[in-house]
Amino acid sequence: MYSKCGDVDTARNVFDSMPKRNEVSWTSMMSGYGMHGRGKEALDIFDKMQKAGFVPDDISFLVLLYACSHSGMVDQGLNYFDIMRRDYDVVASAEHYACVIDLLARCGRLDKAWKTIQEMPMEPSAVIWVALLSACRVHSNVELAEYALNKLVNMKAENDGSYTLISNIYANARRWKDVARIRQLMKKSGIKKRPGCSWVQGKKGTASFFVGDRSHPLSPEIYSLLERLIGRIKVMGYVPETNFALHDVDDEEKNNLLSEHSEKLALAYGLLTTSPGCPIRITKNLRVCGDCHSAFTYISKIVDHEIIVRDSSRFHHFKNGSCSCGGYW
Repeated sequence: MYSKCGDVDTARNVFDSMPKRNEVSWTSMMSGYGMHGRGKEALDIFDKMQKAGFVPDDISFLVLLYACSHSGMVDQGLNYFDIMRRDYDVVASAEHYACVIDLLARCGRLDKAWKTIQEMPMEPSAVIWVALLSACRVHSNVELAEYALNKLVNMKAENDGSYTLISNIYANARRWKDVARIRQLMKKSGIKKRPGCSWVQGKKGTASFFVGDRSHPLSPEIYSLLERLIGRIKVMGYVPETNFALHDVDDEEKNNLLSEHSEKLALAYGLLTTSPGCPIRITKNLRVCGDCHSAFTYISKIVDHEIIVRDSSRFHHFKNGSCSCGGYW
């Protein structure tokens, strides 16, 4: 519970105070560290679990591989994948392979990820193609992204997220005709893109925001604060990443679109309504935007708050100009 609420340190305090632990306790603690990008602590728990006499099973290794993937610990993750099969006789499932593909793809080793997919003893699952497609977005590999999407379509496993990823890849490459083609395909298939939405807890309760949202009573103050914050961080070196404003418009308009993303609006509301020094906790239903990630990193240098963002896959802790993800997200 504490881990999923963004407070993994309290989760560890509860774990340390337990008079007796079982496999679920150890695995839950590893999982908590994994979703917060604290891979070294997850590996430490794994070692202590074995010293306590517990033999890791397939779930333990799955959680461990996940932690390595979200912490950029590529060599360690590949080593544990080999140890799992060689020393513990744990048969790798499609889920284990998905973690390895994700591990390799996140760090840009797409050739190795592709080779691993080809060598799998089972048919690649939809999760694996989604992991590859997501990595292609980060590393701008259009050809491989198209192949992954075709696989998902053939499996009838495509969804709004898959189409959005390929659309984003085309937009980043300024292939606007392909962007329009994907949008038309989604419309024809009856697939609607989920709008990005962010929630934040403040003194006056929980508030939710969509992109460009101006329905909140504090909207004038929210947009005014955002304008001042973005002005300050631009002086510090922040440059809006206009490739995340995925529209065929000029750069000035893209900057305006970026400033209206739901997580930025949620952050401004949190800053307006949260006591100094208290963490600001934001939840987003989709993956956090790359430009918002950059902006939050800068903003964390100038505000007296830790900014905790939970997106669709993990937690990001912004504090003193850095993020806990270390760039692996």
